[in-house]
Amino acid sequence: MSFLAFRRAVALGFALALSIVRFWILRLRGPLTLEKRALWVQQTCLGILNGVGIRYRVEGTPPTHGLVVANHLSYIDILVLSAAMPCFFVAKVEIGGWPFFGKAARVGGTIFLDRSSLASANAVSEQMTERLKLPMPLLLFPEGTSTDGSKVLRFHSRLIDPATVAGAQITSAAVRYIIEDGTPEAKLCWGDDTLFITHLLMTLNTPGFSAKVTFGEPHVYPDRRTAADATHDEVTAMRAQLPLP
Repeated sequence: MSFLAFRRAVALGFALALSIVRFWILRLRGPLTLEKRALWVQQTCLGILNGVGIRYRVEGTPPTHGLVVANHLSYIDILVLSAAMPCFFVAKVEIGGWPFFGKAARVGGTIFLDRSSLASANAVSEQMTERLKLPMPLLLFPEGTSTDGSKVLRFHSRLIDPATVAGAQITSAAVRYIIEDGTPEAKLCWGDDTLFITHLLMTLNTPGFSAKVTFGEPHVYPDRRTAADATHDEVTAMRAQLPLP
């Protein structure tokens, strides 16, 4: 392990320890509402980004409610999107089993989806309908998996349905990573074929990279397929914009 990776790993450990302390302080101060949980996740993610030294830039206005749909490249997406706005995530059920991060996701109000179960999809849709009533956005990665960033996969529309049925606003968000030495973004992208700890160590050892999050304008769509296609095209267009200087 290089000195950079070691220093970042220590900073990550400190940020996680501090987040646990903050959580117990919140519990002592009264009931943990969903909104308080989302704010705790945001504080945790900001602490990790600052400690590890990952710079990020936000373009556009982060929404305060409704559904947000974004492309998915890595677990780092969760850090930068949470830092940009307090929100709730819809995530695959496997994440719930990750050490610390799975527990933190549950505590933070993440809704978990078993992609192999129709019953799970129906239950998640019901939970999403209730969350969309709150004054805090719900975030979904409708590609259904992380990619290497070479293209934005077609958006699945099933879990966009609760927002269109409720007449909730839907906002597109595009995530891009910039490595200063010109290394392709794909280096920071994480697929299911690489162990989490292996990729995490590689990420901690990557000097000089930053994240860019771009938010589009919110819209209300008549149906889920229209919403999926329109937001897919918008995310693709925002991804094609010039990266951070």
